Amino acid sequence: MLDIVHGTSVDGVGLRTSIYCAGCVHGCEGCHNRRSWALDGGRDMAVDEIFAHIEDAGLNVTFSGGDPMLRPEGFTALAHMIKARTTKTIWCYTGYLYEELLQHPLRRALLETIDVLVDGRFVQAERDLSLLFRGSRNQRIIDVRQSLAEERVVLFQPETCDIETRIGRG
Repeated sequence: MLDIVHGTSVDGVGLRTSIYCAGCVHGCEGCHNRRSWALDGGRDMAVDEIFAHIEDAGLNVTFSGGDPMLRPEGFTALAHMIKARTTKTIWCYTGYLYEELLQHPLRRALLETIDVLVDGRFVQAERDLSLLFRGSRNQRIIDVRQSLAEERVVLFQPETCDIETRIGRG
């Protein structure tokens, strides 16, 4: 684990607790968090320990990094604990595409536990500071629950829709 930040408003709708993991293989030019690239960076933390931070903060949750999809088993266990014991929403940032995650059993299992996915690598040539919750125009904000139900990508529009209200959490 690289860091746990409470009260951030840049990693999803509303104030959130963001869990930043170590390890990213994408190497995006212009990445804002290069220190997260090292797979052996950060420190080990038990799922129960991370959950205690989440529970104490009382905020919705974002998984970021690095890339949480490189550590799907731990994040899936954490997501199951969050969903079983709270009503919090979970956002996740990854350099992988939604379609790629569906093809990988462990990553798909994590995908199935989250509410919103911000997918795709950061592309410097597509950088746009006016975008909400993402850095480049190629990245998508996906309503995972709706996408899985409809078997197609359904984009989440943070400008016009409050998912925490829509799915009854917050």
